[in-house]
Amino acid sequence: MSQSLDTLKSALESVLGDRIKSLVLRCGELTLTVGAADYAGVAQALRDHTALAFEQLIDLCGLDYSVYKDGADPLAEGGRYWVAVHLLSVTKNWRLRLKVACPDDSLPVVASVTGVWSSANWFEREAFDLYGIVFDGHDDLRRILTDYGFIGHPFRKDFPTTGHVEMRYDAEQKRVVYQPVTIDPREITPRIIREDNYGGLH
Repeated sequence: MSQSLDTLKSALESVLGDRIKSLVLRCGELTLTVGAADYAGVAQALRDHTALAFEQLIDLCGLDYSVYKDGADPLAEGGRYWVAVHLLSVTKNWRLRLKVACPDDSLPVVASVTGVWSSANWFEREAFDLYGIVFDGHDDLRRILTDYGFIGHPFRKDFPTTGHVEMRYDAEQKRVVYQPVTIDPREITPRIIREDNYGGLH
């Protein structure tokens, strides 16, 4: 571990104490995991404590750790939906990944951190739109990428790749109309075609 990361790890342990669920160093990056109840308070401490000084939120994104690939177990050690936040301290010249799991898979909710870092605003709207994660306390939680009447959340791993509806312009009605998807669902498997005697085999 580099001296900078060692200093950051010690500072996090000192400031946050038992609010840390895990603190993992992997690939030269520190990942801090906290509980949903502590998430807002930890965010405030990460920004305001002089030993940490994470002034900037660089990115915030949703994660869906659902069961995948032939019934394999979920990847995450907690719930299905998570939020990952990437932070930067210009003062200290270090970075941190902060992760939190949404306690309820049926209605994933975590606190909004827009009051701590205003740059979280659009990122939280994106995670709401694409994953359906609700950020409690967000002033304007609306869809940001999909259409107004869009149904579902397209980055959830159980969302069909073709979607539920399609839209087209109808010349007779002179407007855009929505209709059920006309594409048949199919699994695309690469097809390997080899010439006779490929590789000198008979």
